[in-house]
Amino acid sequence: MRRSNSILLILALTVLLVLSACGQTEATSTATDASANTAEQTTDSASAAEPATTDEGETVTYQSDAGEVEVPKTPQRVIDLTAFTTGYFVALDVPVVGALSGAMGNKYIKDQLISEGTTDLGEQPTAEQLVSLKPDLIIAYTGTEGLDQLSQIAPVVQIQYGKLNYKDLMLELGKLTNREDAAKAWVTNWEAQISEWKPKVEAAVGDRTVSILNPYAKGLYVFGHNYGRGGEILYGEFGLKAPTKAQAEAIDSGTGFASISMEVLPEYAGDIIFTSPWSGDTSDSEVVYSNTLWENLPAVKEGHVFQLDNTSDTYNDPITLEGQLKFITDSLLSVK
Repeated sequence: MRRSNSILLILALTVLLVLSACGQTEATSTATDASANTAEQTTDSASAAEPATTDEGETVTYQSDAGEVEVPKTPQRVIDLTAFTTGYFVALDVPVVGALSGAMGNKYIKDQLISEGTTDLGEQPTAEQLVSLKPDLIIAYTGTEGLDQLSQIAPVVQIQYGKLNYKDLMLELGKLTNREDAAKAWVTNWEAQISEWKPKVEAAVGDRTVSILNPYAKGLYVFGHNYGRGGEILYGEFGLKAPTKAQAEAIDSGTGFASISMEVLPEYAGDIIFTSPWSGDTSDSEVVYSNTLWENLPAVKEGHVFQLDNTSDTYNDPITLEGQLKFITDSLLSVK
């Protein structure tokens, strides 16, 4: 539900043909072309030429969630096929040359991606797209289709979704990209911000419960502590209480979410609600928001409902979390 389960690539034969064509083109390039490419390397780090870095050519063995893989010591042309990891690379100032449309549309990181010339790969990138970007590292979720084909283009690091919390994943990706100090600095700064805001939020919220609710075609999703939408902050960092049933089914269960019918909504609705339509289908959220059960919730009557962005707040990368932290603290401190 939170990730693309497959990246549909064309057959391996097509990949090999494209790679072969690229090799033939390079083999017939003139010395003048080579000189021009060298000049472009010096002046344009986003060019198709291989980037010039002090670690150029150096590789290290990295232990991914699918085993060891030889990767560049300092990656310079990363393609991220997970969408939900892209913001980590932006936060670490790692050059991302290609990302999925979901990440490109995330309001918290899209300006940075556009400014560095990241290519929008859509949701089902082709082999030709990937080859043309000349990546030196590809990021994909474990189980992604076409991994064998991807590895013919560049080293592939597989990530198991949800295996690490966002802090640990930040540190791990800092290790992968030779930016460990930057990753540690972000975690330290983040924890300082939480320490500053937590007592203020606790004082404002008191004993009130908080829910994260998304209407969808069959009812509502109740979200917990590890599925984006601010849950990492509300429940994880601030330690706010969820309604008893939401706590049991979406948090204590470890799943991060639960699906409920409209009829039981009052049992899962907190004194404060964060909500947005579910982005996974085209159902009309007003079926829920205009329902008398919703309208009669105490949080709705008291104006304690806050609207999340269903295209961006589903993410939980460092930059998105920083944006969510501001929205969440502003919202909770306004509760009377």
